[in-house]
Amino acid sequence: MKRMATTIKFAPTRPLEPAQGRAVIARPLRHGDVRTVAGVFAGLGERSRRYRFNGPKPCLTRSELRELATMSGDRHALVAYVEDDPRPVGIARLVRHGSSAEVAVAVVDQYQRRGIGSALIAELVADACAAGVTELTALVSSGNTAALTLLRRVAKSLHVRYEGSELSIRVAIA
Repeated sequence: MKRMATTIKFAPTRPLEPAQGRAVIARPLRHGDVRTVAGVFAGLGERSRRYRFNGPKPCLTRSELRELATMSGDRHALVAYVEDDPRPVGIARLVRHGSSAEVAVAVVDQYQRRGIGSALIAELVADACAAGVTELTALVSSGNTAALTLLRRVAKSLHVRYEGSELSIRVAIA
């Protein structure tokens, strides 16, 4: 008998525990919320954009914004906010493909290296595991050591393969 995949469900809002700094909360990205996606993108410098999109990315097109803001049964994202500030400071996306899911994380430059990306990915992983996801994948710029470190933290095992100037990463989480 084929087992039905469980939908990944996020609580409406939840506190995160970043390594340092002010309190951070996360909420699911609402379907079509291009303003939030654009807000995070605006806080990324050139290097952060290059790392997140694996190449130069001075702007997002309307269709890219719409796609990044599309939430469905297989597409989920969590957005992080610092207490008392309405501007988003990070976003973590997960696109499910059966028992595997592709992940991507971006934290605005001003809030990097404070544990926000790690807290977001930990929340995504917990919800993904509860829904039956056993493996994460990511395509990461070879210079993006922070992304590799972040994925190592949630990995039961990690497999990295070079694909040109990028790293193809497969992470067992269950």
